[in-house]
Amino acid sequence: MRDFTMTIDGKAVRSRRTVGVINPATAEVFAQVPDCDREQLDQAMDAARRAFPAWSRDEARRRQVLADCATALQQRTEGLAPLLTQEQGKPLAKAAEEILGAVVWLQYTAGLDIPVEVLEDSATRRVEVRRRPLGVVAAITPWNYPLLLAVWKIAPSLLAGNTVVLKPSPFTPINTLLLGEILRDVVPPGVVNVVSGGDELGAWMTTHPVPRKISFTGSVATGKLVAAAAAPDLKRLTLELGGNDAAILLPDVDVQAVASGIFWGAFSNNGQICSAIKRVYVHERQRDALVTELATLARGVKVGNGLEEGTEIGPINNEPQFRRVGELVDDAKRGGARIVTGGERLGRAGYFYAPTIVSDISDGARLVDEEQFGPALPVVAYREVDDAVRRANATNYGLSGSVWSGDPARAAEVAERLECGTAWVNQHLALGPNLPFGGAKWSGIGVENGPWGLLGFTEIQVVNVAK
Repeated sequence: MRDFTMTIDGKAVRSRRTVGVINPATAEVFAQVPDCDREQLDQAMDAARRAFPAWSRDEARRRQVLADCATALQQRTEGLAPLLTQEQGKPLAKAAEEILGAVVWLQYTAGLDIPVEVLEDSATRRVEVRRRPLGVVAAITPWNYPLLLAVWKIAPSLLAGNTVVLKPSPFTPINTLLLGEILRDVVPPGVVNVVSGGDELGAWMTTHPVPRKISFTGSVATGKLVAAAAAPDLKRLTLELGGNDAAILLPDVDVQAVASGIFWGAFSNNGQICSAIKRVYVHERQRDALVTELATLARGVKVGNGLEEGTEIGPINNEPQFRRVGELVDDAKRGGARIVTGGERLGRAGYFYAPTIVSDISDGARLVDEEQFGPALPVVAYREVDDAVRRANATNYGLSGSVWSGDPARAAEVAERLECGTAWVNQHLALGPNLPFGGAKWSGIGVENGPWGLLGFTEIQVVNVAK
């Protein structure tokens, strides 16, 4: 097995213990990565702390380094993509897209302005509002888009003048460790440190005295623990948490025309996207037609090992998530829901679950009320649009949602009533580096991406100069 290393103070670092990484397409360990201990984490934090003063003072250098990071990452895409498929499960072409997305995010962020607002420039004084870096950022990333979401945190942190200690999910650490390896030749020592390990390591990071900000992407339950751990030290927080996104189809919609958009809005990355469609509300007169269209698409999609040509959907990433999806579908069956297609694991090694469409189900079922984060989609009937909106909002989640209609203006009016961070019309999962991404309610605190995300890695300083 290849030897993967952490990056601490610009150096390759091994550990006394290692953790196995499982290929979800085979359910077998295919690699070993370091299991960072407390002493090594202290070293990473100290390196980031020592690198901060010089790094924070030179904005022009930071922009150039980010551009150089993008170039270095792009040159390694071909070698990284197969490993991303092996650790995450997504098809090879989608793995390459994720790496390209990370390159684009780096390039975009390198060009963002750090604003200076002039409040007064009079004969007696000049008052400016400036943005200062926070210090060391502790970043913790999930397993669904491990490389892209690492860059979502690294890029704005660095441009703002912060230094970073980053921990990937133990399910998908390899590409993030390799990103650290790539950046050793580009970023000054200590500016970006990448460590790997389990949940205990994440807990150590959130309570460590050095970081001034924690940027976390993951589940609501863990996000609450992160917030509680940060509170005693008043660490700043960005939390991008779960979602239970509703798609509402208005009664005038052409079901056949939108079925593919609904399907891939739900099943992209095998449903393992926090802002994917998790439940569909359709008028009762159109429910059967939509269910038929979605079931046809589900039966026709190729599920398989992401390294195999033609694969459109890979396995669920890990065994706990695999069990959870099956549990929620089984609960729906016991409650009287109709499994139109799927509803079972596929007969092969690995965490493969058939794309599943569920009908004759309503609010109150766990599959509707909870975030499944996998290839199972409940289709819920409604009679009145106002009721559909009320039911879509009747959740602690508020990440995103969408409204579908032949009348975009009418759909936009309905979309504005959704209690969520992003409301799409006649589309879903339309994300970009220039668009703020965050959630309402339990779906998060703060936003990522664009100038809004960048400012989240800064604090305000008023400079008031008497003339």
